[in-house]
Amino acid sequence: MKDIILETRSLTKTFKKQAAVKNISLSIERNSVYGLLGPNGAGKSTILKMITGMLKPTDGEIIFNNHSWSRNDLLQIGSLIESAPLYENLSARENLKVRTLVLAIPDKKIDEVLEIVDLSDTGKKKAGNFSMGMKQRLGVAIALINNPKLLILDEPTNGLDPIGIQELRELIRSFPEKGITVILSSHILSEVEQIADHVGIISGGVLGYQNELKLGDNLEELFLETAAKYRRVEA
Repeated sequence: MKDIILETRSLTKTFKKQAAVKNISLSIERNSVYGLLGPNGAGKSTILKMITGMLKPTDGEIIFNNHSWSRNDLLQIGSLIESAPLYENLSARENLKVRTLVLAIPDKKIDEVLEIVDLSDTGKKKAGNFSMGMKQRLGVAIALINNPKLLILDEPTNGLDPIGIQELRELIRSFPEKGITVILSSHILSEVEQIADHVGIISGGVLGYQNELKLGDNLEELFLETAAKYRRVEA
């Protein structure tokens, strides 16, 4: 029997009578990487914002750890949505210290997450002087500071150079072994193909495909077929 950490049941979000996402039913296995694929504007970020409490669903249900989602579950969910929420005049350690104070987390957690994201040696360097890749990794560290069971990353490789992409890819791939489930949204097929265990494809606000990602699957073909099908339905 599959061990499901998070599922959505007919999740729907409407803005001014326009459905951004329609009846989305995701199923995320524990200690895996789930790739949420879709063209820009397909509804990926809307789904993730509902899971993280940034948006309230119009309809449907979110189940986390076998119970209906509540705001208390955010203590077990970390997220990096859009840009990393950094204080650019503070160092990496000081950015994390702000979070430990707010969340009443022991300071020893700062060293732990800095090591995970390979930022232990940044010293007093201010986050505003970090490379884009370092900023993204610090954003991941902030998302990890509360020791989450579920980590949500929305287009985390945007703006990164090839080295930064490779570093972040290896970091994400390491999380399931640490007991962290990852939902990774992207419109870049090659990124999801190299990282994900399972994939869901969103187009026109509809979940058109969801399955385990197996060796030999033609992800590009699946993506194009799904995108074309549900764009036509929406039209």
